[in-house]
Amino acid sequence: MALQDVADLKKFLKPFPPDIQETALWLREFVWNLYPKSNELIYDNYNALAFGWSPTDRVGHVFSNIAVGRTSLNIQFGFYWGSQIADPEKKLIGNGNQYRYFLVKNRNDFPKSYMKKLLKEAFVNSMLKVKDQKQIMEGKTIVKSISAVKRIKKTNKS
Repeated sequence: MALQDVADLKKFLKPFPPDIQETALWLREFVWNLYPKSNELIYDNYNALAFGWSPTDRVGHVFSNIAVGRTSLNIQFGFYWGSQIADPEKKLIGNGNQYRYFLVKNRNDFPKSYMKKLLKEAFVNSMLKVKDQKQIMEGKTIVKSISAVKRIKKTNKS
């Protein structure tokens, strides 16, 4: 089961402070528990570590993701097609053509019930984007990219 397939993600999270690691893993578990048959796609990129859930192995089908910024050290709980889902409480940030996110400062301020509603709509929207049902996979963790060079937050010790 992919929820337990966390070794690569923990390795990619290692450069981040413990509180960021814990919150990111907590958010991951939140989504996995709701959508255990989805696939986790991991992108260890230059500016951020991002991982999201999709019914396939394609980024265009991702319905939700978590991104941890390498320099800002913030966590975004995002919706890849966020502009296409309702956000009646206007909690999501972003005004581009596609992506919307909620900035997670700590677990206690994360609106779990509200995000569950948005996840449900985002999942349905994602499934509608899958034109070939043969692409649907279940419960895999897939590392999609690893950047050889990563931006690191500079501290006073650097």
